[in-house]
Amino acid sequence: MISSNDYGSHSWELLVTVDHQHQEVQKEFLLRVTGDLHIGGLMLKLVEQIKISQDWSDYAFWWEQKKCWLLKTHWTLDKCGVQADAKLLFTTQHKILRLRLPNMKTVRLKVSFSSMVFRAVSDICKILNIRRSEELSLLKQSEDTLKKKKKKDKNGKEMVTEDILNLCNSPLSSGLSGSPGLYSKTMTPVYDPITGSPASSTITWFSDSPLTEQNCSILAFSHPNCSPETLAEMYQPRTLADKAKVNAGWLDSSRSLMEQGILEDDQLLLRFKYYTFFDLNPKYDAVRINQIYEQARWAILLEEIDCTEEEMLIFAALQAYHVSKLSLSSETQDFTCESEVDEVEAALSNLEVTLEGGNASNILEDITDIPKLADNLRLVRPRKLSLKAIKPYWFVFKDTSVSYFKNEESAKGEPIEKLNLKGCEVVPDVNVAAKKFGIKLLIPIADGMNEVYLRCDDEDQYARWMAACVLASKGKTMADSSYQPEVHKILSFLKMKNWTISPQAVSDPESIDMKPECFVSLRYTKKYKSKQLVARILEAHQNVSQMTLVEAKLRFIQAWQSLPEFGLSYYIVRFKGSKKDDVLGVSYNRLIRIDIATGDPITTWRFSNMKQWNVNWEIRQVAIEFDQNVSIAFTCLSADCKIIHEYIGGYIFLSTRSKDQNETLDEDLFHKLTGGQE
Repeated sequence: MISSNDYGSHSWELLVTVDHQHQEVQKEFLLRVTGDLHIGGLMLKLVEQIKISQDWSDYAFWWEQKKCWLLKTHWTLDKCGVQADAKLLFTTQHKILRLRLPNMKTVRLKVSFSSMVFRAVSDICKILNIRRSEELSLLKQSEDTLKKKKKKDKNGKEMVTEDILNLCNSPLSSGLSGSPGLYSKTMTPVYDPITGSPASSTITWFSDSPLTEQNCSILAFSHPNCSPETLAEMYQPRTLADKAKVNAGWLDSSRSLMEQGILEDDQLLLRFKYYTFFDLNPKYDAVRINQIYEQARWAILLEEIDCTEEEMLIFAALQAYHVSKLSLSSETQDFTCESEVDEVEAALSNLEVTLEGGNASNILEDITDIPKLADNLRLVRPRKLSLKAIKPYWFVFKDTSVSYFKNEESAKGEPIEKLNLKGCEVVPDVNVAAKKFGIKLLIPIADGMNEVYLRCDDEDQYARWMAACVLASKGKTMADSSYQPEVHKILSFLKMKNWTISPQAVSDPESIDMKPECFVSLRYTKKYKSKQLVARILEAHQNVSQMTLVEAKLRFIQAWQSLPEFGLSYYIVRFKGSKKDDVLGVSYNRLIRIDIATGDPITTWRFSNMKQWNVNWEIRQVAIEFDQNVSIAFTCLSADCKIIHEYIGGYIFLSTRSKDQNETLDEDLFHKLTGGQE
């Protein structure tokens, strides 16, 4: 018999399930509680009943019906809303998760399932030694990808046993404070900027971390490419709608993994979500650079981003000989050997390189003089019912506008037309082999985009005008400090494309041990025979043969960034007032409305012109207001509108970063900009 004293006037029974590994001990406990009992008191009461001597510090209550954690131990059951019908699970906050990295390697590590995804990704990046964790996030694989895998299994093809890197013993991974792998909060160089291998004493500093020697090489170096058969079996998004499905899988950064239905030992993709790679430095970022390179490489191989044949061969050349072969040779180095160069001398030489980066003599000139370009170019206007009209004019580029005149003499008068390039789309139209140097301008007008082509005579002229157009589209003039670096970047990319056939290089393609199908997308393996591809890749390789390993990867990333579609994430939306679906492209500095049938841009809106944005959570509609009384509203059809809302807020948050922040992030500001109604 239970005495009446055991029953308080407000007490009731609460069922709690304990997630422990002891088979002989019961897992369900019925506790008599009152509404004014706090969560910490409930934990104490439960642990006393369990009678198992172990560390319970990582355990917390998970409320199954409400899909939420009860982490505020000072809150009472009444304040949390817990009543007799609640089912609580007492479980560990850190659980094992399998992560597929951009280089297609899988790591197994313990991750906090109770922290917001933003914080969880930060902890993951510390274990993996990737700086700037705010650029990455976790992605659920799309159903189409999983369907293709299941279909492959049904066809009877045996899956290759995946080599999983186990980092479960990491101090950070276990939820303890400890040595954070090779992650360096102080700016002490931790990598050789030439080879990307750990600096001489780094391994010994962090020898208690699982991310040493062999593990570091798996993350920081590229490995032999997959077979053409494996490449053919991987999911490739063919249309804009397919690409939109992939982007629907991003997890909500403001909620925990458990709240989003992720279970222990599930597999997620760790990917660079935001395409603004801040402060890339070979001395600290060998893993980060390699993972960005790998994400770029797979995006090109799987045709997630379009590129020309010339560009594909450059990407293939950088992969084929540089990154693959140099990575293999770098891996054989002894990481723990002492450097012959005095470390102080090395630090001084690094400092000298840093100081030489800026040229002070041009600063005053930049402030006082706004440069302008004036030259003869050809103007091409597409016509629907006839051939393109190509006419030479005298062009003048000043501030963010291009004006053109009949000839140089008439430049003192009124121009034939003045084109304001602020907010326009700038697309390269180049074929170096054919000596074609074109700039395609898509200029926003009231009812769509005004399409204009400029044709340049040579590489130098193209680089100067292209750089000016790119800056003008962002609202910057040629007086901006980024103009000259942009010109050099364009010229270096053109130089890589500009190869001539060397009889020495291609005399005997059969003698070269290379599978070209591993380095180009399926479209080109179908178009050319293997021998032809080897010969063409060797031609392209002549211009990149002198690069170091890290330089080759950085050049690859730079070339990827130069592609017109770089950094665009696609979503299917329905604009307010429209009767048909459109595609919305979200980039680091703009939104683009794209015709879903043709893939042509319709309108561009720059973040720099955005005054405010908000979400009507009841009808799931995103509304954005821009300068000059321009406002748009749309509902998202291919994903939750919270994902687009987070993308916009995330890019605005990343634009506030500066190098003097000492890598500390304002996490509260991120959640204010991306969290929505919360």
